[in-house]
Amino acid sequence: MIPESIKECIILAGGLGTRLRSVVTDVPKCMAVVAGKPFLDHVIRYLLDQGIESFIFSLGYKHEVIEDYIRAKYPDLHVQYSIEEFPLGTGGAILLASSKLSVKNVLIINGDTFFRVNIKKLSLFHLQNNADCTIALKPLKNFDRYGVVELNTKGYIISFREKKFYGEGLINGGIYILNSKLILSIPLPSKFSFEKDYLEKYYSTHKMMGLVQDEYFIDIGIPEDLLRADKELSFHIHNS
Repeated sequence: MIPESIKECIILAGGLGTRLRSVVTDVPKCMAVVAGKPFLDHVIRYLLDQGIESFIFSLGYKHEVIEDYIRAKYPDLHVQYSIEEFPLGTGGAILLASSKLSVKNVLIINGDTFFRVNIKKLSLFHLQNNADCTIALKPLKNFDRYGVVELNTKGYIISFREKKFYGEGLINGGIYILNSKLILSIPLPSKFSFEKDYLEKYYSTHKMMGLVQDEYFIDIGIPEDLLRADKELSFHIHNS
């Protein structure tokens, strides 16, 4: 029997966006205007198009800005909010939001990254392999902002390599499918990095897998890429 595609997601949108302060001063990073609307709007529309039906927004800094926008723009969205009273790191934010889940396996996505993966394909890969965590991986060339993820021939993660210049490699695209029941059972602190303290620490003992999808990818973490996202997403909108 073919498993159902995952329909519930956590969007991590609580970051301070300190590297963008020179260009985004008064709103959360994911609310920076890109191609005429908040970057988060592009992410939400993509997720809806991919069949996601239920949203948990993990928020912190100026969370009211995001809540007000969702309420006004998407009044019928099936939505819950998980609010950090102080920064918990990506892992702590996921743990806090996971308490609101109605399912075991959930899609997790960064609100400041747009990676146009096929979520159904990613879901089926994760569920058919009964993975603990599956990462969507993007092949890149000539980069130094990201570390590299290495897979074996069956799709299991065998190493995470540190950030430095690479001629080519697979990067963590910031989209995961996670068995939330498993991570809730691990003795983790309330504040931790999902990437460093979960993925890189447990990949050798948990069933962590990667699926390569060579699709459009942009991370608006620095001003240059915010500007690039504005140009590229404007082009995609006008030519779709």
